[in-house]
Amino acid sequence: MTINSRTLTTTLIGVVLAITAGCTSLKTPATADVAVSKAAVENAAGAGGAEFAPVEMMAARDKMVLANKAMAAKDYKLAINLAAQAQADATLARSKANSAKAQTAADALQDDIRVLRAELERNNK
Repeated sequence: MTINSRTLTTTLIGVVLAITAGCTSLKTPATADVAVSKAAVENAAGAGGAEFAPVEMMAARDKMVLANKAMAAKDYKLAINLAAQAQADATLARSKANSAKAQTAADALQDDIRVLRAELERNNK
């Protein structure tokens, strides 16, 4: 083997290893991203997202299904992208649910205050 063919062989082995390492390292983040997004969707559902933000919850769930299909097809870049979108939709659904619950609590508190004021006015007459 000459010096040129040895250098070429070494370079080719290096390129193959780099490509293999790149593909392998992409799978791990994709798996982690999909898992984190799945947890975000479950968290949003637990916070009442399906009740208070059904459109956003449906979008999040649909994107999680697509992310899982992309993982199965080993399209890790697409899986990461869809997982991020699902997580954003789930976060929005959770926020809307929390906001709606807070508004409901505020409305109930306002009603209680009105009742107390009416009671005070009646007792002061």
